[in-house]
Amino acid sequence: MEKDKTIIIGGGPAGLTAAYELNKIGKKAIILEAGSQVGGISKTVNYEGNRFDIGGHRFFSKHVYVNEIWEHILGGDLLIRERMSRIHYNGHFFDYPLKPLNALKGLGLGKSVGVIGSYLHSSISPIRNPENFEDWVKNQFGEKLYEIFFKTYTEKVWGMPCHEISADWASQRIKNFSLKEAISNAFSLSGKNGNGAVITTLIEQFKYPRLGPGMMWEVCQKQLEDNGSPTLLNEKVTSIEHRNGKVKKINSLNKKGEKTTYTADHFISSMPLRELVLSLSPAPPNQVVEAARKLRYRDYLTVVLVLKQKEIFPDNWIYIHTPEVKLGRIQNYKNWSPEMVANPIHTTLGLEYFLWEKDEEWNWSDEKLIQLGIEECQKVGLIKKSDVVDATVVKMKKAYPVYDRNYSINVNVIRNYLGGFQNLQTIGRNGLHRYNNQDHSMMTGVFAARNTVGEKNDVWSVNTEAEYHESGENRISERLIPSKKY
Repeated sequence: MEKDKTIIIGGGPAGLTAAYELNKIGKKAIILEAGSQVGGISKTVNYEGNRFDIGGHRFFSKHVYVNEIWEHILGGDLLIRERMSRIHYNGHFFDYPLKPLNALKGLGLGKSVGVIGSYLHSSISPIRNPENFEDWVKNQFGEKLYEIFFKTYTEKVWGMPCHEISADWASQRIKNFSLKEAISNAFSLSGKNGNGAVITTLIEQFKYPRLGPGMMWEVCQKQLEDNGSPTLLNEKVTSIEHRNGKVKKINSLNKKGEKTTYTADHFISSMPLRELVLSLSPAPPNQVVEAARKLRYRDYLTVVLVLKQKEIFPDNWIYIHTPEVKLGRIQNYKNWSPEMVANPIHTTLGLEYFLWEKDEEWNWSDEKLIQLGIEECQKVGLIKKSDVVDATVVKMKKAYPVYDRNYSINVNVIRNYLGGFQNLQTIGRNGLHRYNNQDHSMMTGVFAARNTVGEKNDVWSVNTEAEYHESGENRISERLIPSKKY
């Protein structure tokens, strides 16, 4: 290694952005990626010419600098897409975000009156000091709306009762609007509230790479390699050796089982926080190890169906709240970009299942999973089995860091310990055990890169705002803007 190089663990958006920023300020890096493809959960998988995401990945950010990076990497290959998503529940489709008239039609008068009454009750007598997801949502929307539109889907995603999920999850991921404002907006011709201010909604448009989100990171990987910062694929970090508060070297294994040792001046990690702690040598104190072992990650798989239908439904994606099926969400890749589908007279759908690796379904054969997906998708009335011409399955371990009720205590124990290292930083969704959006993960990479040249950016401060990044005023927190531009 040349002097002042950086080793980056993980070739997802956070790790590659860190390398991008280092390159921009004249520093080199080596990226170690355990998989065979860059992008992490933002990669795009290619199956017989059909491309699909690990979930859907909109390119939208209020961070000006993140938008500049996207434009610099892909430019004209970024499409402007219209956003459409709905909720399927009890045989009906509901607009998302919820629209009162549409919800009234789907629920019927009796249930709708119950929803309003429940909301008024929660407004008058809210749960004091809500500590979990269930309490938070009931306070915000009332018990009836919680049971219909939040409980079933959330428990599918996380595999645990809502009262075991931290309220942090709700405050970060659910749009911060009241039912009162939503009703007012529905009957307002101006689209403004009583104070004359425009009522914000989830974004109606977003950018999306022509060939999927993986296109962004594959192009970034190539640009970095051309400038002396290569990504080494299939390099799984096995141990991180440290002494006197500094990482000295990293050991990794490739697919052939061959060991390589890397040394550098700076180390940036986006590997799961649990695995990072357990790979440290010598091992951290017992309380830190125990905190790491208590961190959990939700696993994910998607059953991809190729159908001989040019169009099926207009949505980018649909949330499946119907409790009779395990299916959680459906992506319609063609509506993200027409070039995601190999044959223009076909449509590809991604049927998303959220699981634990220990679950029985995780170890099912692809054939059995495909059969489940077809049956459930047909059950909710979206496809005909006879239209399926091909199918495949893709799995992603540790896709989502879990916000159980004690996660923040465990993360803080680890964070305090890692704060004693002089040349190790953690970034990204899994590196911080925080459900970051792509732009937040990128900003942590930017901060970490600039810290290697003397800045004092707090990587952990990214995405700590109480409200979801798509809501509120169109502004960027000053502390989220790096202090210098190079």
